Amino acid sequence: MTRSIDRDLKRFDEIVRGRIRKDLRKYVNHGEMLGRKGRETVSIPVPNIEIPHFRHGPKGSGGAGQGEGEVGQPIGKGQPDPNGKGEAGGEAGQHVREVEISIDELAQMLGNELELPRIEPKGKNTLRSLKDRYTTIGRVGPDSLRHFKRTFKEALKRQIGSGSYDPGAPMVIPVREDERFRSWKTEFEPQTNAAILYVMDVSGSMTDDQKEIVRTESFWIDTWLRSQYDGVERRYVVHDAVAHEVDEETFYRVRESGGTRISSAYTKAKSIIDRDFPPSDWNIYVFQFSDGDNWGEDNKECLRHLREELLPVCNLFCYGQVESPYGSGDFIRELRKIGDKFDNLVLSEIESKEGIYDSIKTFLGKGR
Repeated sequence: MTRSIDRDLKRFDEIVRGRIRKDLRKYVNHGEMLGRKGRETVSIPVPNIEIPHFRHGPKGSGGAGQGEGEVGQPIGKGQPDPNGKGEAGGEAGQHVREVEISIDELAQMLGNELELPRIEPKGKNTLRSLKDRYTTIGRVGPDSLRHFKRTFKEALKRQIGSGSYDPGAPMVIPVREDERFRSWKTEFEPQTNAAILYVMDVSGSMTDDQKEIVRTESFWIDTWLRSQYDGVERRYVVHDAVAHEVDEETFYRVRESGGTRISSAYTKAKSIIDRDFPPSDWNIYVFQFSDGDNWGEDNKECLRHLREELLPVCNLFCYGQVESPYGSGDFIRELRKIGDKFDNLVLSEIESKEGIYDSIKTFLGKGR
């Protein structure tokens, strides 16, 4: 019975995850459907799914129908009147079930659906961390690490050797000298880390809708990069004519106004990299979001920062231009002037929430 229940539960989980994979584009594009439950799991609402089974009607309710029948003729009790008449229904409608799924599993689904290649990190052997691995067996240790099978085998060997073991009435009683415990070794292992810098234009032309697109896309980018690296550090920069480093909550909620000078954000990003993330040890990713409206005389300075300071040290520099009713959208054309010279510069135009899915694939589809 237990095995049957476990088998049915496993099948149900496969059906639910299949539904999530099928509708992944919808979940990616509409961030409000994604609720974080903790650091390692998220909660996703999916339509209620039932395992198919036979449902018996009341006794004497009628058998199989015979004959051709008429168009629209009800075939059993409780069928709706074809003329639209009748009483209001009292049955429950379709419900939504919240399904918990791990961040790692979500990342795997994202990678499979978007066909994202595995990332080959740099600096693999420069950062090392200590790791305890249970690889040996010892004679001493706490009860919580007692190895039952090894303890039992030692007791059995002792009793057979001493002649006290009776095959007709087998009873094995371990004593203190029989006890064996799992033991560990502390090892050094290479560690790969990633630094993600999110840069967003918060001038007056960026609306709340554009910021929601940035928030949703950033979540999925985080989800994928966390699955590829041992440690991920994030930094956040907002700017209008002046750039500021802020925390995550401020990044998504701040509303400013005024002109736009994107070079100020590039200067701030470079100072953060110099301060916290030596390029020889860190895999550096920059994701910039703007509506493409920049002070015209600043464009030349922006390209200089990119060519000389940022693109040479970044695994990937991604610029996402979010369509706005107020922004000019000219900046992406400036970036295309140097796009052919740097293959780690990736550009994406995001017209609406429906474009998030394709934008993520554009950014991460080359596996850098």
